[in-house]
Amino acid sequence: MTDPRVTLYGRPGCHLCDDARAVVEQVCAEVGESYVEVSIVDDPELQRRFGDEIPVTFVDGRQHDFWRVDPVRLRAALTAG
Repeated sequence: MTDPRVTLYGRPGCHLCDDARAVVEQVCAEVGESYVEVSIVDDPELQRRFGDEIPVTFVDGRQHDFWRVDPVRLRAALTAG
């Protein structure tokens, strides 16, 4: 399996993170990509950087969305090129 192209930053107990995870899981499964989820809870730098914007998604190392994940935009980013 290749390295995950999608990274989802969030924290446990975050309902928006749960919603984002469902979209990311669905789209990644559809297009055959993987993702990784990273909790910001134990990392002060991640908390400082993303604390007010979680969930935050990155595609190929670049910030893609925050708060909500648009499945159409995510699918397009993963299938472009």
